[in-house]
Amino acid sequence: MLTNPVLLSVILMTALCLLRFNILLSILVSGLAAGLLSGKNLIETTNLLIDGMQGNLETALSYILLGALAAAIAKTQLTAILIHQSAKLLGQKKAMIILAIAFIACFSQNLIPVHIAFIPILIPPLLALFNKLKIDRRAVACALTFGLEAPYVSISVGFGLLFHNILKKELANNGVEVSLGQISSVMWLGGAAMLVGLLLAIFFYRKPREYSQTSAEKAELNQSQNSPKMGRKEWGVLVGAIVAFSVQLYSDSIPLGGLLGLISMIALGGIEYGKMDTIVDKGLGMMGFIAFVMLVAAGFGNVLRESGGIAELIAFASSVSGGQLGGAIIMLAIGLLVTIGIGTSFGTIPIIAAIYVPLCVSLDFSPAATILLVGIAAALGDAGSPASDSTLGPTSGLNADGEHNHIYDTCVPTFIFFNIPLLIMGVIGALVL
Repeated sequence: MLTNPVLLSVILMTALCLLRFNILLSILVSGLAAGLLSGKNLIETTNLLIDGMQGNLETALSYILLGALAAAIAKTQLTAILIHQSAKLLGQKKAMIILAIAFIACFSQNLIPVHIAFIPILIPPLLALFNKLKIDRRAVACALTFGLEAPYVSISVGFGLLFHNILKKELANNGVEVSLGQISSVMWLGGAAMLVGLLLAIFFYRKPREYSQTSAEKAELNQSQNSPKMGRKEWGVLVGAIVAFSVQLYSDSIPLGGLLGLISMIALGGIEYGKMDTIVDKGLGMMGFIAFVMLVAAGFGNVLRESGGIAELIAFASSVSGGQLGGAIIMLAIGLLVTIGIGTSFGTIPIIAAIYVPLCVSLDFSPAATILLVGIAAALGDAGSPASDSTLGPTSGLNADGEHNHIYDTCVPTFIFFNIPLLIMGVIGALVL
């Protein structure tokens, strides 16, 4: 167990990230370590990394095109208008602003399932307002991660329907037949635990925090206080943004939506023809690094799956559980470890369900408790993982001015305030249901 490649490589990745080693290199080094520890050579491991990257090619392209959309919006007064309207609507109430952001983020998973697409467009324009009100961005990161994860965990709509259907299918594949209604009637407990975590985060990060503010941001905030008006460029960019989201909803393709949105902005005068290169370069600079992190994270996940270490971890859980309490704790802890490494709760369900479901049956857990354990074990680690889009997305918006650290300002706070409540709720819920 102490030589398990998944366990050691995830610990290595976490340690390197906490030591402020470059995130991209941390994931690559940890991926190579996982392969070597599982008995593969460097060439085999490198090939697994590269093959696995294909799983996030669409996501990487989406990030870059969304970055270009955000750069185009930043060149207009839409930024100032958004700040002006937000300040007028919410005033100086910091907690209300953070809760409003969490509320909007929830729509991105269910009502208008655009996932992280809204973040690089909505958040950078608000940074000047955050700075003026001295809002601690760690609370905003928690609000965004809450909105990206809690709805799909707890509600069978949008991405939540996809998550719950995967859960239903994998439970059935392993001998436990349940309905979507049964899943929804249990998994809301995970959303409730995350809501408690969000409120605790807002309270904990309530003290004012100073951030450096550029002269451009100060000018933008001052301009927003003078009731800025919509012009041709603003309308062109706004229509382009609407086109981007509409196409994404219709086609289920963020890259296609981003591309057609940019073309619409150019056609309507939102982006000057001669400044296309500048806009694309700025979008690449804003989102390119995050896109590459997503690529290598998919490669890392592929190495972990091929290492054989995940099955070993789950077999270990079976052998030492010693009863329902111990079994619940061990299953959730291993789920946390696996999801932190792979970076996706959706991809974790099939991996853990094959062993967890028989283990739950052998320990006499009810179907409801089995749903909760497998669902929360898969969701654990999505918050707090350096490789998850639930943390990379918030960082992409909050670090637009270089003032927000991915590990210490996004991953650590979201890990503490969401994974701990989810662990507690998972254990208590499994024993009570």
